[in-house]
Amino acid sequence: MVDAHLCSGCGACAYLEPDSLTMVDVPEFGRRPLPIVSINGGSETGGANGPGIGVCPGAGLSHEKDALKDAPFGGEWGPILELYECWSTDPDVRHRGSSGGVISALSAHAVASGSAVGALQVQARKDAPLQNETVLNRTYTDIVGAAGSRYAPASPCERLDLVEQAEGECVVVGKPCDVAATVGAAKARPELGRKIGLTIGIFCAGTPSSRGTEEVVRRLGEDPADVERVDYRGEGWPGRFRIKTTTGVAKSFSYEESWGETLQKHRQWRCMICPDHTGEFADLSVGDPWYRKLKEGEPGRSLVVVRTEAGRKALHAALADRALEGHPIPLERLPQSQPNLASTRGAVWARVLTMRLAGLPAPTFSGLPSFRSWLRLRPRVKLSSMGGTLKRIKRRGLRDPESRSYPNRTAFEEVP
Repeated sequence: MVDAHLCSGCGACAYLEPDSLTMVDVPEFGRRPLPIVSINGGSETGGANGPGIGVCPGAGLSHEKDALKDAPFGGEWGPILELYECWSTDPDVRHRGSSGGVISALSAHAVASGSAVGALQVQARKDAPLQNETVLNRTYTDIVGAAGSRYAPASPCERLDLVEQAEGECVVVGKPCDVAATVGAAKARPELGRKIGLTIGIFCAGTPSSRGTEEVVRRLGEDPADVERVDYRGEGWPGRFRIKTTTGVAKSFSYEESWGETLQKHRQWRCMICPDHTGEFADLSVGDPWYRKLKEGEPGRSLVVVRTEAGRKALHAALADRALEGHPIPLERLPQSQPNLASTRGAVWARVLTMRLAGLPAPTFSGLPSFRSWLRLRPRVKLSSMGGTLKRIKRRGLRDPESRSYPNRTAFEEVP
């Protein structure tokens, strides 16, 4: 999966095969399970045919039969029971969060109410602030302390062992691919399944490599090695990209300057062929409500998509206990809020088809309708979705094994 450029870096394989695989940050690409296993050449680790492949979201995504029965929008936005617009009642959490602090508030409420013993979250590494680490936070302070988007590689599924070994149910927070892998791993490991009380998916347009963050820092005129703190959003909505150096220098870019001009250009290939950007496999999924123009200084709000009964119970409990404020909104607000994701899903159908026609390995998606989305695209966009893929195949070197491009490849071939 790695050498086919299909790895999302979720870390589920490393959780299921800890004696064989270790997640490592490859700065130019993302988090990867190493050592790279040769399918044709064989391997002592056996990783090529191990349990990690069975839950790998890079290999494919599939909804269970009838999961989309009677789903709104023909199932193109996944299962939807309700749609809310919410925000944290804690003003500090709301201000710090990327769009209202809802994920932090939901996670903290689950622990405070006793329905969970911890929340598996991603946060900045204390010893390397441009990178991420996965932790099981167990207190309100620690959970809300991890608030804020992290537009950098993360492998939350790598530490699903923390959930499996916990003394009670836990909340798991992750990108759509992370949640899909978590659901698959829970089926493979029943003990893990018994410990997952709630999954929260984060709307995602793709994961930039570590080089993306380094480039933004350099554009601000600073050396990445001198940065002691980086925030991608928050402290207002949508928030600014902010850094603080070891010498106390503070600089920032707007969201458009950081994400729009730099970070999105460093997204890994697997993100470009993903149909699930809104966490369809989660109990609850959360994203920005871009259906209207924001007022200057407006406090953050989030869309909350209720996808399962477990998600409905958790959201309603948080609202009843005043951990959140909010209200239901028309389902049409979902596609109105994320028009780019709707068009991207259509383009993905053509990109995957083009990969297969070009003889490249491609993921298999079942029960994630995309063809109708492609039909609605303008003719020029339809052609671009295929022609652009052919150009990317050449420009990104998708016919060559990804690991062949790793700098200092020898070091990456050994488990650290």
